[in-house]
Amino acid sequence: MSATTLATDTVQIADFQPRRFLHNGHLQTIFGNYLPRTNSLPPGEAQLVEVSPATDYQISSQVLCHCHWQPEDVRAARPTIIIVHGLEGSSNSQYVIGNSNKLWRAGCNIVRMNMRNCGGTEALAPTLYHSGLSSDVDAVMRFFVDLHQLQSIALIGYSMGGNLVLKLAGDLGKTPPPQLRAVIGVSPVIDLAPSSDALHLWQNRIYEKKFVRAMLRRFRRKAALFPRAFDPNRAIGISSLRDFDERIIALYAGFSGAEDYYHRVAAARVIDQITVPTLILNSLDDPFIRVAPDTRDKIVANPNITFLETAQGGHCAFLAQPDPSICYDGYWAEHTLLRFILANA
Repeated sequence: MSATTLATDTVQIADFQPRRFLHNGHLQTIFGNYLPRTNSLPPGEAQLVEVSPATDYQISSQVLCHCHWQPEDVRAARPTIIIVHGLEGSSNSQYVIGNSNKLWRAGCNIVRMNMRNCGGTEALAPTLYHSGLSSDVDAVMRFFVDLHQLQSIALIGYSMGGNLVLKLAGDLGKTPPPQLRAVIGVSPVIDLAPSSDALHLWQNRIYEKKFVRAMLRRFRRKAALFPRAFDPNRAIGISSLRDFDERIIALYAGFSGAEDYYHRVAAARVIDQITVPTLILNSLDDPFIRVAPDTRDKIVANPNITFLETAQGGHCAFLAQPDPSICYDGYWAEHTLLRFILANA
């Protein structure tokens, strides 16, 4: 590929069929999270982006992005992809690295965005991160558009990050910036209340315990860094995601409780207002993502949304059978969203 052209010769693959021996949503989810990935990205450029200005009472909030830029003479014209991780992930999450490699080889610029406090950045924000901070993604997008005069932006969000990018697209409604060409949510948590409750089911407790332990560790680090802002005793006795959201997120983020939080930050509320070409990938055997019937109706009714729902695939996994003869690594979602981006870039 020359420095002035964008690769469009992506692998052509059929509808999703799960990898041999991975026909179960839990197996897909677990293997999708732990299978090692090959990373041939060039070294990333670290960039701090202010997402909330300082006030008389607290310091500004910044997020850390790791950027991979194509040559300067073609950079502005190439699609720039901002990838947002899920709950307790980071810019180094395996699906972020996997997508980044494919998009980089296709000639795109890559911005691997950490949410507030993630990727070891607890000291850079006096606040917690949560599912309603779609404005942070907006700030990152506009920062890099201005910095490099970018002409084409696509947003990819996984799980919690999927809610953020879809909520942003809905909030922007009929007036998105002209540079925003595509939005993609993979296994997005767009209906938070039923998904949180599903995470607490006995068969999903292994996932919930993993999330809650990590969130409590992060909260205690925040309390140590900002002792006047956070009370570490709030973490005592929390054993579920809903407990954490009720006792910590709602208190420190200005919601009346977990239910108020889930309602106000859900992309489901604004998904019918999306006007940007959007792709949503969801699996019916996802262990804990639930899409409410009225939300599904809104998605299907919106002509700007392509909704691909598979019978199998787990959470953020979609592991298909690799085929080395066509250089297909079996990461179906990554190839699918790559084609969508290149078609809309």
